[in-house]
Amino acid sequence: MNTFSLRIVACNRVFYDGECEALIFPGYDGQMEILAHHEQMTTMVKIGEIRYKLPQCDWQKAVVSDGLIQVEYNHVNVIVYSAEKPEEIDAFRAEAALERAREQLQEKQSIMEYHVSRASLARAMARLKTAGKYEIK
Repeated sequence: MNTFSLRIVACNRVFYDGECEALIFPGYDGQMEILAHHEQMTTMVKIGEIRYKLPQCDWQKAVVSDGLIQVEYNHVNVIVYSAEKPEEIDAFRAEAALERAREQLQEKQSIMEYHVSRASLARAMARLKTAGKYEIK
């Protein structure tokens, strides 16, 4: 299968840099997939789970926060605030963050605080789902 160069960069590290056969990510219009020789584009990534297929390997998963994806000449750059593998997720901390976000959403807030609380809730749910500790109902 054809491959492309994938680079996933978070604020604190280069999460992955190497060859890839396919990348599936949560976009604002739903899930999107990128294969080798994809047309050029720049789009946004939503908080959630990304999956990428490495050559001669299984699919890899990660939880990412908001960010951007740039596809250009068989090179894909994913730039996000944070990226974590399922085994790196502390389920106890993620559950505490989920509860804090739920409590904050029930309080009276400014519109800015409301959007921050919603983003915190989405990130905590995505982390728990990828870690296998949370099911979407």
